[in-house]
Amino acid sequence: MAIHDLSAQLWHERELLDLLTFKLEEEQLILTAGKTRWLSHATREVEQVLERLASAGLARAVTAAAVALEWGLPEEATLRELAAGAPDGPWGEILVAHLKALTEQTAIIRQLRDANTQFLRAASRSTQETLADVTSSTAKTYDARGRAAGSTESRLFARDL
Repeated sequence: MAIHDLSAQLWHERELLDLLTFKLEEEQLILTAGKTRWLSHATREVEQVLERLASAGLARAVTAAAVALEWGLPEEATLRELAAGAPDGPWGEILVAHLKALTEQTAIIRQLRDANTQFLRAASRSTQETLADVTSSTAKTYDARGRAAGSTESRLFARDL
């Protein structure tokens, strides 16, 4: 029966959402610790899990359509509609439990995503402020001989080269 496959795919999707939650929390820890060196790795891992989730979601949609047809429901029936239209037996409750868990996991992921976005914005502002301080006229520069430059003009290269 396709419903067994659908349930297995929903479990797989839930596991991927757990992994995504972990990767987002990992990214958050990197951000709060200021270890930006590892941020690109953490972001890449989040993107990889998202790609796997997209594939799993596609597979689930195909299987859900098959279940819907078996149960006499419209092919594009949602998980909620499948649960409501399930034949007598445990499948209605099982699908409702999957739906509830998926909804809760999605809410947690949304909160983590929003928090990480705030941390990234704060880090970006801090970097911009630091760069502004470095490039301001009060920054000390040195001439080619290693002495403090008399001018407030910032130079990357000695003029006599």
